Amino acid sequence: MRAEYGDYSDFQDLVDEVSALLGAPATLEDRDFRLIAFGVHDSDDAAALDPVRTRSILTRHSTAEVRAWFERFGIARATGPVRIPAAPDAGVVRGRLCLPVRHSGFVYGYVWLLDEAEHSPAQLAAAMAVAGRIGERLAALSQAGAETGRALRALLTAPSRADRDTAEDALRLALDRDADEPHALVCVRAAAGEQPGALPGLRTIPSAAALARVPERGRGELVALLVRLRSRQVLAPARTAAARLLDAIGAPGAVAGLSASRGALAELPGAWREATAAARAAHAQGELGPIAKWSNLGPYRLLTALPAGAPPDPAVAPLLTEAHQELAHTAEVFLDHAGQAGRTATALAIHRQTLYYRLSRIEQLTGLDLADGEARLLLHMALKAARL
Repeated sequence: MRAEYGDYSDFQDLVDEVSALLGAPATLEDRDFRLIAFGVHDSDDAAALDPVRTRSILTRHSTAEVRAWFERFGIARATGPVRIPAAPDAGVVRGRLCLPVRHSGFVYGYVWLLDEAEHSPAQLAAAMAVAGRIGERLAALSQAGAETGRALRALLTAPSRADRDTAEDALRLALDRDADEPHALVCVRAAAGEQPGALPGLRTIPSAAALARVPERGRGELVALLVRLRSRQVLAPARTAAARLLDAIGAPGAVAGLSASRGALAELPGAWREATAAARAAHAQGELGPIAKWSNLGPYRLLTALPAGAPPDPAVAPLLTEAHQELAHTAEVFLDHAGQAGRTATALAIHRQTLYYRLSRIEQLTGLDLADGEARLLLHMALKAARL
């Protein structure tokens, strides 16, 4: 069976070579225990199947418990084969032989074998030589991913036109033949007070072309993911990639924003503004998330263009204090329901008379006449903007 992602298909022959050398089915995972390729298990004995291997193949990653069990045997530091005993409590019903995949002193992944047999030193040396070739290939892919990430970050943060042109040229060179394909940008934003965790390998995300951390003024970092599209009209690959990235980062409360598609690299800074706006809106309006598309933002497309940190409108500011949170919520629900008292009272689970009293208090605090269309528009936009 071929590996899941483009460049990883090259590893299948190497995995099969290890399987042939040691006479056991092999699985290749990256250093974060995400599946890259696996050999065929041709045993007729169903009891010989291992739940951990099955899960890795079906879900493309291992559980935290399994990872902890394997890592306690020092596989991240090992330079030769490591024997790992079975651990039924962790789902490891058969022993493992682990071949660390290293290059230039760094571990890039692991070859796993359902293997409790003894092998000659020559067999193990030959298998480790294949693991070394895998390490060279993974190192090359990692370096290529780093180059595209640096170029993408430079393009999205370039302070001048000249810097943007330089970064665009670097990204075009790094992307090679993918440079002229349609793309979309994904922005991942962590919850308030949090920062994105460790980033996954670029090739573990389907359709990913570049991945980078991008600074956000006064807040920390965002994560930018450049996604190849099949056509400018179909954003499904970007949504799939965003979901995979959110899952890989594993930060509670994190959301993602999707830009519209673009046909040229020079348009990516504009796409990044859309993606970051969509991520901001997803945090502000939970119904939009956890993955929000720029095209679905409605009024937030205008509101996110306002300067960050802009003070609220003077008329609405008194309503936005902590003491009047309930009134602000009432006003927003009332306006979300087009000023229909019956629907608003039902949504808030209050009596109509209670609603009318609150609306009168809102008018007193703001000086706005809620029977006036422009006053309603001002109040509605100010309340939505406050969420951002």
